[in-house]
Amino acid sequence: MRTWQVGDVMTRDVATVGEETPYRDIVDVLIRRGISAVPVVDGFRRVLGVVSEADLLHKVERAGNPDERRVFEGRRRRVAREKAGALVAKELMTAPAVTTYPESPLPAAARLMDREVVKRLPVLDDLGRLVGIVTRGDLLRVHLRSDAEIRADVVQEVLRRVLAVRDGLVTVRVRDGEVTLDGRLDRRSAADLAVRLAGQVSGVVRVVDTIGYDVDDTVLVELPPGRVTPVA
Repeated sequence: MRTWQVGDVMTRDVATVGEETPYRDIVDVLIRRGISAVPVVDGFRRVLGVVSEADLLHKVERAGNPDERRVFEGRRRRVAREKAGALVAKELMTAPAVTTYPESPLPAAARLMDREVVKRLPVLDDLGRLVGIVTRGDLLRVHLRSDAEIRADVVQEVLRRVLAVRDGLVTVRVRDGEVTLDGRLDRRSAADLAVRLAGQVSGVVRVVDTIGYDVDDTVLVELPPGRVTPVA
């Protein structure tokens, strides 16, 4: 069964800046491209860091205020003060950048964003060069798949290809991404697997299981001398 990957949804035409790009030019790039962050790359398109709107706003926040230094200054305050006085990308960027690869599954990318508290991930090739960028919005695009596309994947990939279920044994209905499976199979394990795999199809938000079965092969019985085997 095909799983959607970062490469399927990422933006390939990525705006970038160099280490010496001035503050004002970075602002111009963000406004002109309608984006909230830009990767900082070297001459080989290796990602050195990312400059986001949050990095740039420190200068706005501290405008007109004296550059105060405290004896006991926390890391967050020190970074804010330093970025408020920064003039070029290498002084403004957050580094190292949190990155991913085109082959990464979408759930893995989403977990990485959540764990690292970032809104986008530069995408690198095998040599570490920038080939795209994926945002939270890109990851959500998978849920814009039509009900017809989702149903086709469940029928073709899950029921026919993986489980080899004959046509007519299980019916599939999809509405607003909610999949309902109905019918009857010979074993409970097959019914459970159908539900689990259907839930992994891109765009599915919920699976309603009404599949019946003839034999519950998930129940264990104890046989002498203490061996356990599933009921067939």
